[in-house]
Amino acid sequence: IESTRDIGPLVVHGAVRVCVEAYREAGVSQPQVAVATDLSREELSRALVIAPPLAQGSPWMRRFPRASTAFVSGWMRLRALRRQRRVDRGFVLSDHVDWPGVLAAIEATGARRVGVTHGFTAPLARFLREERGLETWTLATRFTGEAGAEETAEEALPA
Repeated sequence: IESTRDIGPLVVHGAVRVCVEAYREAGVSQPQVAVATDLSREELSRALVIAPPLAQGSPWMRRFPRASTAFVSGWMRLRALRRQRRVDRGFVLSDHVDWPGVLAAIEATGARRVGVTHGFTAPLARFLREERGLETWTLATRFTGEAGAEETAEEALPA
């Protein structure tokens, strides 16, 4: 595998590889990624590794014994959460969108049925149903990072 500039090979966890391949199939250009088991010890020591939080402390991550770790999330603005995650660096990047942005994205799809998840699901589902005439429902998630933001699925189901 060819190195990505000076950072060495790019290695992704299997859960990330699924996303890379889905983007490729959709026509989105993606960098070349390596499989950890195909690389030498020296190559692994120079690799940039991208993995989901579930990989932390796993046998897969033990292939990279001297790795520095980082976490990308809007929550990394809070130093205490960076320490709680036990990572060396935190990069602040939120996966949330603003109201006009999410409405524009939904409209751009042309969808008539919209499942809503994560965050203020009931108000969004209600707005889409009452103001835009869409069929809506909420999808329960196991995410618990925003106390009070998650509503139950029953609150957003059509009456």
